[in-house]
Amino acid sequence: MNKILGIVKETKNEWERRVPLIPGDIKDILARQPLEFVIQPSKRRVFTDEEFKSVGVQIRADLSNCDIILGIKEIKIPHLLPNKVYLYFSHTIKGQFYNMPMLQKLLDLNCTLIDYECISDEQGQRLIYFSLHAGLAGIIDSLWAFGQRLNWEAIPSPFKKIKQAYHYGSLTEAQEAFKKLGAEITDSGLPDEITPLVIGITGYGNVSRGVQQLLDMLPVTMIEPKDLKELKFRKGDLSRTVFKVVFKEQDMFEPVALDAHFDLQEYYYYPEKYRSKFEKYLPYLSILVNASFWDTPYPKHVTKSFLKKLFSAKSPPSLKVIGDISCDIDGGVECTLKATDPGNPIYSYDAINEKALDGFTNIGPVVIAVDNLPSELPLDASIHFSSMLKPLIPDLIKTDFSVSFKELMLPDKLKNAVIVHKGQLTPEYCYLKEYL
Repeated sequence: MNKILGIVKETKNEWERRVPLIPGDIKDILARQPLEFVIQPSKRRVFTDEEFKSVGVQIRADLSNCDIILGIKEIKIPHLLPNKVYLYFSHTIKGQFYNMPMLQKLLDLNCTLIDYECISDEQGQRLIYFSLHAGLAGIIDSLWAFGQRLNWEAIPSPFKKIKQAYHYGSLTEAQEAFKKLGAEITDSGLPDEITPLVIGITGYGNVSRGVQQLLDMLPVTMIEPKDLKELKFRKGDLSRTVFKVVFKEQDMFEPVALDAHFDLQEYYYYPEKYRSKFEKYLPYLSILVNASFWDTPYPKHVTKSFLKKLFSAKSPPSLKVIGDISCDIDGGVECTLKATDPGNPIYSYDAINEKALDGFTNIGPVVIAVDNLPSELPLDASIHFSSMLKPLIPDLIKTDFSVSFKELMLPDKLKNAVIVHKGQLTPEYCYLKEYL
């Protein structure tokens, strides 16, 4: 009997329109593999039900006869079915408290969970990701917010023409808008109030690549962190360029011991031996885009205490927007107090009273903390994701998931991503017991 793969209707929020496999890729899979596809109907999905139906996919709400079920975001507890193999972004590996009930339900239902986030190669590089499109949408929204903030401050600028990412029909349309923005900056320059304009980016992975891919369509001048302090004294017209600075770990952190030198591997393995030095750069940034990984053992690089000091000064600082693409609540960027969504993407951080305020008030920086940014570019993000997931389908459908985890014949790149197998946490993820 052919295996049946199901695709869920995304229910996390009204903005989620992505799909893990696109119709064209499913057509290719069906031409090569003996299996069936079922997809739950959705009027919101970026590809219509008819597009899936036309390539041989069954449209049906009931997925109870499916062997493997694919999704994008977390599946809500009432929709989980017993004894199924699930693939989706579970957001559980950091022990995220808000998803522990869902993880417990998967255990109770004797399910298997493969998390896309954990599918990686021998070097630990992720093979399935939306992070590139998180970066793309993140820089669009950051520049949109910057334009809105300047407009609120009655500072005219070309950034007011940038729209929020989900208002663009495709990435190509957004790229055209960035080209026009770049031409206007080159021709007319930026207002004195925001010159020099400096955009700082933390991290250099896929998220950062997405940010820089669009940002580099503007007239960009790359500078090093050490040159920020003297930038305003640089000769020449500073108004016809956007200064970009990318921060790596050695730029952001330093050993606690005075006689020690930065060592990347030591930082990864013993983060308690390091402290942040990033705050010395913040006064020179106009926009901060946080694209770096953070977890609880690591030092925070933007603290509430420093922001209070910065925004208590007599002269208002240059920093107007923080685009926290990583979106770790109370994480590396401590003023990320909550996650937002595309319908209400920003809040202003009141640095003095340490609270979030609606609108673009100038008490503190505008914070963007949309936790599913790629959903704002659903077409391009789905096409890209599907192209990475498609080659893994043959290994999934030929695997007998009824055997023990030890006997599970999956390639390492997939087996290492199995968080739960037949209702039990797998050895690598047993640490999650303490969070349950």
